Amino acid sequence: MAKNIMIQGTMSNAGKSLLCAGLCRIFRQDGYRVAPFKSQNMALNSFITADGGEMGRAQVVQAEAAGIAPDVRMNPILLKPTTDVGSQVIVNGQVLGNMRAMEYYRRKREFLPAVMDAYRSLDAEYDIIVIEGAGSPAEINLKQEDIVNMGLAKLVDAPVLLAGDIDRGGVFAQLYGTVALLEPEERARIKGTVINKFRGDRAILEPGLRTLETLCGVPVAGVVPYVHVDVDDEDSLTERFSSGGERKLLDIVVIRLPRISNFTDFAPFERYENVSVRYVDRVSELHDPDMILLPGTKSTIADLQWLRQSGLEAAICKAASAGKLVFGICGGYQMLGSRILDPEQVEAAGVTEIAGMGLLDMQTVFRGQKVQTQTRGVFQQIPGLLSFLNGMTYTGYEIHMGRSKEAAAPVVGNGSVYGSYIHGIFDAPGVADAMIKALCRKRGLSLQTLESDDPAAYKQRQYDILAQAVREGLDMELVYRILNRE
Repeated sequence: MAKNIMIQGTMSNAGKSLLCAGLCRIFRQDGYRVAPFKSQNMALNSFITADGGEMGRAQVVQAEAAGIAPDVRMNPILLKPTTDVGSQVIVNGQVLGNMRAMEYYRRKREFLPAVMDAYRSLDAEYDIIVIEGAGSPAEINLKQEDIVNMGLAKLVDAPVLLAGDIDRGGVFAQLYGTVALLEPEERARIKGTVINKFRGDRAILEPGLRTLETLCGVPVAGVVPYVHVDVDDEDSLTERFSSGGERKLLDIVVIRLPRISNFTDFAPFERYENVSVRYVDRVSELHDPDMILLPGTKSTIADLQWLRQSGLEAAICKAASAGKLVFGICGGYQMLGSRILDPEQVEAAGVTEIAGMGLLDMQTVFRGQKVQTQTRGVFQQIPGLLSFLNGMTYTGYEIHMGRSKEAAAPVVGNGSVYGSYIHGIFDAPGVADAMIKALCRKRGLSLQTLESDDPAAYKQRQYDILAQAVREGLDMELVYRILNRE
């Protein structure tokens, strides 16, 4: 039977996911078999496991930090927003269907057996389980049916560390206010508070820390610094989206679609010293990039309509006609085709047919059954600007409801416009390098000025950097006492 510890936060984006990843790495470094767990995740960034299940990327990151393969048991419920009031509900890695928020709230308890079965299965295999909460435990309007914060903590008898985000201000009010809104039984589960994302001299905080301990009745378990690590982001709160301005020697633009998903596909390009990867949602921000990337989306039709109305579609088509490299992945790939059909209203966009951008000769039809698979192979018969990829190996995964004619190849292209259904296609060794090399040749630049690290080694270093910051910020002796129920 595993020991457990849970990280809850005062709000979304308080840093729970990275704190859990850091603890997973620390416990692994200390010789334990450790697994992450989050009963319910809401995110558009997802991953397909080796057995074809879909799960949130936050637990994928935590599993990688723990040195184990991602497993849907680590995230038994995944909600992927489709509209402002509804989500696709995925249980144990498989699509259950689309539900409006109120319907899911009413039915949430039905999914509790799946949550507990997943947890018990991990409990039997690992030494430690690091559990991540969601949002805040003090959302008093939702507490009655809670299966992800204090409700789950009670079910699995987990001690809790409560983290607050000092970078957003008001951290003492965040922490004390959260504790004050909890029931006595819930407050008793909190064994310490954590000040997260701190910049500056800790000595300045000391008077406040002592007062906080008195008010909350538990010790401050640590002050974790604001740490810059390059690991995959969970959702649209990512800081990557603020990188819309500075252009470097080589400039890559990602179109920031309203329902953007799996934007982590483009992380390999961020690891070059003199390459800018900018997320833009206005024509005025586009400028003259070397490559335009169209990301995945949870609602291809609605985001294509937005692209059209914003003027970005016309700007992308103009860039493509001038020979600029345009690459779409999944939903972005579908947009590049001639037509998109949704006869079964899978996307619930209110449209059954819409013209695509017409940059690739293909059409897409949405079906009710989702494609969920990992894939690997060798690039073949890629024409035009990216023909140098032929013969290279690729790996990745597919998650899509649409079926596109002429999409059998891993990459479909026409001159300088290309698309693929494969998420993570730029991650395989050498692929991003080859893409950057092609852009350099086109611009007459030297690749040596843009060299990046080995991706696998780079990722492991990032987890080690994170673990060091968390280890130094937390009172690890206290954490182990909490873990051991001392």
